Amino acid sequence: MEDTPGLSEQYRKASPWPLFVALGIPLSELGILFGLFPVAVGGLLLFGGSAAGMAAESGYAQTAWRGMAGVAVVLLVLGLAFVFTALDLPDRGAAILVAAIILVAAGATGEFFARDVDPTY
Repeated sequence: MEDTPGLSEQYRKASPWPLFVALGIPLSELGILFGLFPVAVGGLLLFGGSAAGMAAESGYAQTAWRGMAGVAVVLLVLGLAFVFTALDLPDRGAAILVAAIILVAAGATGEFFARDVDPTY
């Protein structure tokens, strides 16, 4: 008996990343909106890692580790805008900045220490 009846190797397999992006966005929005720091950071990490995985899987990024750094740059700019502009939301900006710092650290660690492992599969 086959594990996947009716499917052959010519069909593409479904990607898990869109589900995690779809979960990361509302979690981060809820955390930022209601000032729940761990929920905001966790949602942004889920979103950033999943977006990097999607970029690597589709070929837009060479590795998911470099994609994480790209997402972190966008989050860093957004967090600084929340902290230092007229928006005056330093707590929410801090959550975004913490997520950006963690994504940069994860991307750098993966790039330097996981050269033989492909994190997208």
